[in-house]
Amino acid sequence: MMTFSESSRRRSRGSSPMSNSSPSRVHGTLVEVAEVGVLLLGRSGIGKSECALELVMRGHRLVADDVILISSGESGKPVGSSPDLVRHYIELRGIGIVHVPSLFGTDSVAERAEIELVVQLEAWGSGEVERMGLDPKTIDVAGFELAALTLPVAPGRNVASLVEVGARNHLLQKAGRSGVAELEDRVWLTLRRRDP
Repeated sequence: MMTFSESSRRRSRGSSPMSNSSPSRVHGTLVEVAEVGVLLLGRSGIGKSECALELVMRGHRLVADDVILISSGESGKPVGSSPDLVRHYIELRGIGIVHVPSLFGTDSVAERAEIELVVQLEAWGSGEVERMGLDPKTIDVAGFELAALTLPVAPGRNVASLVEVGARNHLLQKAGRSGVAELEDRVWLTLRRRDP
């Protein structure tokens, strides 16, 4: 399990997430993808904002860029939003600061989203990456245990497509489906048919 967020480290053991009234602040980008709140994390300049822009252009919605305020929703699950000052603005290197709803319409943004999935963007070759989906990962963000993926970033990789597939796969997993388990069942069934 990975951990993230300075405020979660300061919280005393046994306390519930967001037991105080002020939200935690996390550096990242939050996008609602196929109704899944996806928190993009990674070092500055790795491509979080560009990935979010591509997702917005595919019909998904930006919630917050750069600073994410995370608090506990009514259901006790983490909800992310943007500070008022920078709400719906995104920084794009080489272009500058842009106002997303002015470019793409009001349907391109959301005020808040329940965070369900964390996608950590890392430079290609910086560590081991899951290839089969056998070992689901989690990460602690602001005291909340969340499903997590690590995506290696390299020139030519379509990171937005991978994030979109990750969000849709997360929905399937919530419904009890697993691509790797289904493939394993098919392999065993094929082997049993061959052996008399």
